[in-house]
Amino acid sequence: MSDLAGLRAYLEGLGRVLLGFSGGVDSALLAVVGTRTLGAERFLAVIGLSASYPEVQRFAALDLASRFDIPLLELATLELDDPRYAANPTNRCYFCKAELWQRLRAVAAARGFDTIIDGTNGDDLGEHRPGLQAAGEYAVRSPLAELGWTKADIRRAARHLGIPVWNAPAAPCLASRIQYGLAVTPERLQQVESAEAFLRAVGVVGNLRVRHLGARARLEVEPDQFGVLEERWDDVRQFFHGIGFADVERDPHGYRRGSLLALAPMA
Repeated sequence: MSDLAGLRAYLEGLGRVLLGFSGGVDSALLAVVGTRTLGAERFLAVIGLSASYPEVQRFAALDLASRFDIPLLELATLELDDPRYAANPTNRCYFCKAELWQRLRAVAAARGFDTIIDGTNGDDLGEHRPGLQAAGEYAVRSPLAELGWTKADIRRAARHLGIPVWNAPAAPCLASRIQYGLAVTPERLQQVESAEAFLRAVGVVGNLRVRHLGARARLEVEPDQFGVLEERWDDVRQFFHGIGFADVERDPHGYRRGSLLALAPMA
């Protein structure tokens, strides 16, 4: 079932609902439909704030909440204080999500919410997503996945509802750009955020990742953006050197999800 009526009926059956809200298209769809279906008394979207959450995504989430009158709460999450997360193993996302859901569970208990939901969709279930284990441990529901919605379904519905991020590129947390085994630090997260913002400013569009490999940065962009990088390569190199990278390279294969797994240290 991938129709909006079915999604509204599903949400109606969850009581008072609290959403883990990132501002991406998946959680944006749930935020808009949840608000319209349940109202401000029975629905709340919560943003977890930390150094791993891009500022540009936060502003997009705040703008969306303002446009659609979404009840919103921002709270700090402290995953970087957890040495298991900071060590950046391949299951790093588990520790991040466990921190987020623990804090949202406390909010739900204090404010009388019945159910916590997230934006996991059907396509996510076949990928490397250690955070799903944490969601299960904290009884987080995934309406889109449970109803069989794919990313394409979500984008179509978001476009129909006039949600401005309906076609936005996927934007996972900044820590996902740092090579596994290389410690996650606020400084490295800031390097990645600054680097990606610079590449957007010089005209790179579509999917983009700056992979942090320590002293070296590897740029993944869509193949049709290779020319943009080539035209501005001297500026790119100068900027990356200025923020602390000794070297920068363009991945000849272009953007692809999960490319850092191939570089992960063996267990």
